Amino acid sequence: MCTVLEVSSSGYYDWLNHSPSAREVSNTRLDVKIRSIFLKHKMRYGAPRITRELQFSNEHCSLNRVARRMKAMNIKAVAKKKFKVTTDSEHNKPIYKNILNRNFLTTAINQKWVGDISYIRTDEGWMYLAVVIDLYSRAVVGWSMSSRMTQTLVCNALMMALFKRKFPKGVIVHSDRGIQYCSNSYRKMIKDNKLVGSMSRKGNCWDNAVTESFFHTLKVELTNQTRYKNRDLARQSIFQYIEEYYNNQRMHSSIDYRVPAEVELKG
Repeated sequence: MCTVLEVSSSGYYDWLNHSPSAREVSNTRLDVKIRSIFLKHKMRYGAPRITRELQFSNEHCSLNRVARRMKAMNIKAVAKKKFKVTTDSEHNKPIYKNILNRNFLTTAINQKWVGDISYIRTDEGWMYLAVVIDLYSRAVVGWSMSSRMTQTLVCNALMMALFKRKFPKGVIVHSDRGIQYCSNSYRKMIKDNKLVGSMSRKGNCWDNAVTESFFHTLKVELTNQTRYKNRDLARQSIFQYIEEYYNNQRMHSSIDYRVPAEVELKG
């Protein structure tokens, strides 16, 4: 057997008589837990989130140790990819002032919402997704999908947010200067529901960084890993990701590695 496997007899007997150390036993046990969390979240979690989940389950381990064990097992979170710009701000429609002004801090729900549009590739063609995110919990409170990037798309997302949150007043609703957000229909919704419109400076994605971050996460963790045969399959997949996973299971670093639903429940 040693000849076939090209190992020395002495090396084989050393291995055979070796008793694992306490550290090796501990690492083996930790590796099982790390891999279990990694697979549960479909390879979306890196070392920081895996560490937090382990710590929440009373497993005493450091970020560096988890990172080392993941490297030893040759597992890592899915890779990042670049965005495609979808904003059409070359128009003469009226715009709102940048009231949000990159102040993403809040003390309660329904103080500040942010929204944007992104695209999803399917074999039938592009599908567009509009979202509304509450900055307090980072929950996606409104969303809409369509084969066309129209004013109806963003209006439907905002209406969902309003309906789910029982039509609060005075919420700052921030977006970019895309023509859909400058449409008469969208501006009428802002006015009729006593919301406060706010828009990014022209060509400045950092003014709407939270929604950019959400779309980046969605693409990295889901849509870049999946080929959709048609838009219906994409809709179902994205619905499940937002409502079942992102809002109710996924830890968010900006809210101290808690889950959006947990933050909203505790207020």
